[in-house]
This record gives sequence, structure tokens and C-alpha cells, in this order.
Amino acid sequence: MPPSTSSLQIIKRLKKNKLAFGGLIVIFIAIFIAIFGYIIAPDNSPFADMQTVEIQAKKPGHTQLFLKIPEEKITRTGWLSQMFFGSPSSCSFLPISSYKIDGSVLLVEKYVDEDTTVQQSYNINLLTNNDPNKIQEQIIEKKYWLGTDAFGRDIMSRLIIGTRVSLAVGLIAVLISLTLGILLGALAGYYRGWVDEIIMWLVNITWSIPTLLLVFAITMALGKGFWQIFIAVGLTMWVSVARLVRGQVMAIKELEYVQAAKALGYKNSRIILRHILPNIMGPLMVIAAGNFATAIIVEAGLSFLGIGVQPPQPSWGLMIKENYNFIITNNPMLALIPGFAIMLLVLAFNLLGNGLRDAVDVKNPS
Repeated sequence: MPPSTSSLQIIKRLKKNKLAFGGLIVIFIAIFIAIFGYIIAPDNSPFADMQTVEIQAKKPGHTQLFLKIPEEKITRTGWLSQMFFGSPSSCSFLPISSYKIDGSVLLVEKYVDEDTTVQQSYNINLLTNNDPNKIQEQIIEKKYWLGTDAFGRDIMSRLIIGTRVSLAVGLIAVLISLTLGILLGALAGYYRGWVDEIIMWLVNITWSIPTLLLVFAITMALGKGFWQIFIAVGLTMWVSVARLVRGQVMAIKELEYVQAAKALGYKNSRIILRHILPNIMGPLMVIAAGNFATAIIVEAGLSFLGIGVQPPQPSWGLMIKENYNFIITNNPMLALIPGFAIMLLVLAFNLLGNGLRDAVDVKNPS
């Protein structure tokens, strides 16, 4: 067997690389946020799409008083459904500037804009289900830590829920690219000859097409949508994996332990799966981390152009598209915040990839 690096050695070396380990921590935090997004997010409605147009484009830290008005139809969902898909609100939220109780009537000043309010009245018994003592519970104050977007939605909530899209597109794209790349690269590197020529011809043709143009073509063929964009991105990233695997397999198959396995009469499939591929997992982990970061950027770009994830589902690229006009006005943070999130997550994967490259290097004495 060639010199290899055990999992414990890789983890030990990775811990010594502070930047790579910091990137790994950021990735774990992002995964936690993605899984428990609807529990963490202030707005846990489906897609964090609770719109209040009166408070659109507010700056970070904005606070607003609301009157909770019960809805006639209340949809009940299980806890598992709420965790993954959110929970439809049982109330509508009316932005108000002030309120006053007058007997059995609640008088409120409905907030329209900074200079305009409209007085409205509500029956307290209807608001509290005939329990006037609970009227104070119907008046709440919300704080928008990162402000609101052009539709009055909570930026923080949509940023949290949008983490799922970025991680999901990276994961699925990497799985697709690894599956195709390992399969075709291993076949090309092991069998050589006409098999290698056909596969490398396909690799070169695919590589000659600009990534975005190829993604556009696949997206147009499959249609716009959540899953389509994942598949489209994955189908454009397998070529780098295939070339890497091909080169690694060509080098390893000439080593003595592979020749010994052939002499013992082992099947080619067993030699590839059990003796060659396990010894190239290090370089594969490095390229997988890089592809993960690339997939996040490509998805954000496609969503910004309008052919990626479709509204109202939140995506960091889509959030930039919806709010980029505010960059030249008095509230540029609406577009910059999702941009910073993309930058941070991509940087984390790149740092992890660099750390893995050093950690799996058998020539590295550390």
C-alpha cells in the first residue's frame, strides 16, 4: 500500500490550521442554522414571507409596534412540518404608531409611513376571544435586527432560511459531480484506450463551454425551480473531478499492491472500489470543498439573474436582486448583508479546502 494519512491524523493536522478549523466551525454553524432555521428565525412563516409593505426598506435595528388580529382560518401543522416548512401565522399583524383603550373598543393609529397615520377601531372582545384582560397580549413590538426588505419582510429571517438553499445546492451539486466524476474518471484512468478517449472527449467538450452558459442551457431545458438549479449546477462541475480521478487512478494502478491484486484474480470493480478509490479520498475531499464554494456562488448568480430559485423562496442571490437598488440610496445594507453571507460561507469552504489539502498531504511532516 502507498503511504496514507489516517482520519485521526487529518483531524489533528486540521486543528493545527486555525483558519481551516475556523472555516469548519462556520460551516457547522451554517448547517445548524439551516436545519433549525424556522425555530431560530423571528419570522417562522413559510419562506419567511410575512410582508408588511408599510415598513419596507427599514434600516437595521428598526422597531415597530403591531396589533395582532386573529385570522378566521387557523392552519394546524405538526412540529416536524413546522421545523422544515414553517408555520402559517394564525394572526395578521397591523403596524401601528400608538393605541388607546376606550371601554370595549381599541383605538389605534395605523402606521402608513413616517408622516402619516390612520385611526382605526377594533372590538376588544373580538380581538381577545371575549377575554378583555388579554388585550395587552395583542399589542407586540418587533425588532428587525437587520432591517426589512422592499416588501417589508424581515431580512434576518430570510437570511436564515436562505442558508438552506446555499448549503443544499452545494451538497447536491457536489454529490452529482462526485458521482459522475468518480465513475467516469475511474473508468478512463483504469481501462485507458478507447474508453479513455471517449470520456476525455466528453470532458473536453463540456469544459470548453462556459459554466454559466451551460447552466443556462440546462436550466432552460429543465425549467426554473428549486431542484432544477441544483441538478444544473451539479451537471457542470463533474469535469474537474473526472480529470483529477483519472490522473490519480492512472498513477495508483501501476503500484505494486494493485498489480498484486490483479495477480490474485480480483475483479476490476473490486480493485477500483476497494484498493484504488480509498487512496484518493484526500484529493477528492479538497476538490469537493472547492466545488461546494463554487456551487454557492453559481446559485447566487443565477438567482440574481432570475433563473435560479424563484420567489417567495428566499435565496441570498435573490435577496441581492430584490434590494440592490438600495445600494445607491440611504440603505445599502439590504443588499450588502446577503452578499456578506455569501462571502463568509464561500470563504469558509475555501479555507477548509486549503486546510484539507495540507492535512492529507503525506509529505507534510506536521
